[in-house]
Amino acid sequence: MKEFLLIDKFGRPLQDLRISVTDRCNFRCTYCMPKEIFGKDFKFMPKDHLLSFEEIERLAKIFVGLGVKKIRLTGGEPLLRRNLPELIEKLVAIDGLEDIGVTTNGSLLERQAKALKEAGLKRVNVSLDSLDDGKFQSINDVGVSTERVLRGIQKAQEVGLVVKMNMVVKKGLNDQDIIPMATYFKNQEIQLRFIEFMDVGRSNGWDFQHVITKKEIFEQLSQHFDLEAVDPSYLGEVAKRYRYVGTDTEVGFIPSVSESFCSTCTRGRISADGKFYTCLFASGGFDLKELVRSNLSDEELTAAFSPTWESRGDRYSDERTAETAKNKPKIEMSYIGG
Repeated sequence: MKEFLLIDKFGRPLQDLRISVTDRCNFRCTYCMPKEIFGKDFKFMPKDHLLSFEEIERLAKIFVGLGVKKIRLTGGEPLLRRNLPELIEKLVAIDGLEDIGVTTNGSLLERQAKALKEAGLKRVNVSLDSLDDGKFQSINDVGVSTERVLRGIQKAQEVGLVVKMNMVVKKGLNDQDIIPMATYFKNQEIQLRFIEFMDVGRSNGWDFQHVITKKEIFEQLSQHFDLEAVDPSYLGEVAKRYRYVGTDTEVGFIPSVSESFCSTCTRGRISADGKFYTCLFASGGFDLKELVRSNLSDEELTAAFSPTWESRGDRYSDERTAETAKNKPKIEMSYIGG
């Protein structure tokens, strides 16, 4: 199929794709999948509702033909998807795909890191919100220890995976952990990225008063470390990156609330049941699964999908107000992935 770039209404190309492989997670983090909503009786998607590996591979090839250069596998918790290395093998073989990563909570990484690496994966993003074991167990709300995640990180490094860390910072929950986390991962020579607490979905009790902004985090870090800005490495890079002076180790910020990056957003997202979303804060998606499971050719599927991106006008973070954050219908983070 002929390669061409899709451009939206604001001139933003589609070049990054997040694919959720499951809506299930073994954590019940209070800012993402709180137990009072995602309890024992919560009904997750049945297997036949999920995109198969072959369907994901087909869609990935089509999207690479449309200009996608990077794919990240998300969830839920993607390492819960059975035989995930088989999917990675399929994706890394796609001609034109420059990068593939996995975002994980790290709890299953120690056991799976070797197989992921052997399948061709090069990097993982691991979410960890505190090094304090009691606090971390309180956040994940299922009793998983920090030690288990740290063992997974160590194993990933041992097998040759590049590791980046993600920390969601919420005022009153873990803002006291900013410096300990920065110090630890600086010493480990691992990039840590601080993520502002975002109003994704309707179940995490978001309020701007709970947000610790990039500026506030940077001011804390500057009291302990000398930092120098690092230029973006590609169009649409989300993280604002800095380097610890005198080292090659970086620290980053994802300031979706305080410093919108809508103007350069090049990311699309596919949910585990095959719906395409043009924004993390979207309320509805385009059903790719129905097209994939029909008799459409790749060319016909492309023609049916393309207007979805070409008509894209999403600028949620630019337009966020207290009212839209509270009242606008939005899909849950656990459904769409990060």
